[in-house]
Amino acid sequence: MKKLMLAAVAASMVAAPTIASAAPQGYRVVKERPNRTVIVDRGRGYRERTVIRHNNARQWARGQRFDRRYANNYRQIDYRAYRNRGVYAPPRGYQWVQSGNDAVLVALASGLIGAVIGGAIR
Repeated sequence: MKKLMLAAVAASMVAAPTIASAAPQGYRVVKERPNRTVIVDRGRGYRERTVIRHNNARQWARGQRFDRRYANNYRQIDYRAYRNRGVYAPPRGYQWVQSGNDAVLVALASGLIGAVIGGAIR
């Protein structure tokens, strides 16, 4: 009797992964939001998994608060290298930063945007 029970347990352990793979696959729910994409994947066993992807393409405007997390290719730039493209010397308390191909003039203390020059950096 002991051998029969042991054989049944071993057979069930071998068959369990194949039975589970035959279960129907889950479905995906994709929600588009202005600055992010939420993907809810309900797979095997209906465990819910949410992935948030940030769409970093951001349109900056004067008066907005600059957040470097949403800036593509963020770095501080030297205005002298881009002087012929409209980038001028920053006033006291401001600095020029790169966000994608744009030059953004940002206040150091508050983070407010003073000016945006689109396509200044290639």
